[in-house]
Amino acid sequence: MNETATDPAAPVTANIGKFQHADVTADGSARARVAFSDPQTIWFNTGTLCNITCVNCYIDSSPTNDALVYITTDEVNAYLDELDGLSWSVREIAFTGGEPFMNPEMCAMARAALTRGYEVLILTNAMLPMMRPTVREDLRALQADYGDKLTLRVSLDHWSEAAHDAMRGTGSFKRTIAGMDWLRDHGLRMAVAARSLWHETDAQTRAGFAALYATNNYNIDAQDPAMTVIFPEMDESVEVPEITTACWGILDKSPQSVMCASSRMVVKRKGEAPSVVACTLLPYDRAFDLGATLDGATRDVALNHPHCAKFCVLGGASCSA
Repeated sequence: MNETATDPAAPVTANIGKFQHADVTADGSARARVAFSDPQTIWFNTGTLCNITCVNCYIDSSPTNDALVYITTDEVNAYLDELDGLSWSVREIAFTGGEPFMNPEMCAMARAALTRGYEVLILTNAMLPMMRPTVREDLRALQADYGDKLTLRVSLDHWSEAAHDAMRGTGSFKRTIAGMDWLRDHGLRMAVAARSLWHETDAQTRAGFAALYATNNYNIDAQDPAMTVIFPEMDESVEVPEITTACWGILDKSPQSVMCASSRMVVKRKGEAPSVVACTLLPYDRAFDLGATLDGATRDVALNHPHCAKFCVLGGASCSA
C-alpha cells in the first residue's frame, strides 16, 4: 500500500473500539482465529538493541532500547533440545532483533541451529555490527561449513539511497551496500527486506531492486517474494478492519497462510526468563504471550491486533522465507 510515514508523537485516534475482545469484533461478529497447523519456523529475538534508530520501527529498536535483552546460546539450545523432542516439521530457525549482530553470541547461536540440520535466517542491516572483524571471521566459517543453509536477509528499505536514508539516517544506504558487497564477495546467501510505503507499485519497486542487484552483481531475485520481501507498513494510527471468520471466504484467503499458523518466536524480556510469543510483530503485547515452552505455545491465536489485519491478512506478508 502507498502511504507516508506518520508522526510517532501524534495521538492515535484510529481503530477506537476495535481489537478489544479476543472472541468478537466491535460489531459482535466472531473474530477470526488461526491454528498452529504447520510449524515451519521458530524465531529468536536476539534483543532490541540496534546500532541505529529507524522511522516507524515496529519494535522500537534503538541504541538504548533493551526492553528485550540478549538471548544466549544456552537458552537457544534449550529450546532446540525441546524442539528435538516434538513431532513438528520445523525447517528453519530465524533470528531477528534489534540488530542481531549486536548480540555477541549471534554466530554461535546460528551455528547451534545449523549443526542440528536447520536452515538459518538472520535479519540484519549489514552495517557496523555485522562488519566487525570477529563477526566476519565467524560468518566466513559458517559459510564454509554450511553454505546456502545460512541466509542473511538485509534490511534495505528502498532501492534508492535517498528514500532508504530518509528512514534510517544519512549514510546508512552506503554502509548497508558496503556490507552487502562483503557478503557477495564471500559467497554468503542474501535476501532483502524492503518497505511498501513508497508511492510506487509493487512492480516498480521490484524493477528498482532488480536494477540495483544487477549493478552490484547481487545474486538476489527481485521478483521472488521470499528473496525480495516487500513488507506492508505497521502503523497503528491507520484505520484497519477487524478480521472476522467470514473474511476468509470474502478475501479468498486461508488461515494457514497467516504467519502464526507456521511460526512462533522466543523473546527474553528484561528481568524475565525467555518465553514464547505468537508473532514476531507483537513481542510486547502480553495477550500474545503463550508461555515458557514451545510445546505449550500451540493454542489458536485470535487475530486481535491491527498488525494481524494490516500486515498478515490484508498485506499478505510473512516474516519467514
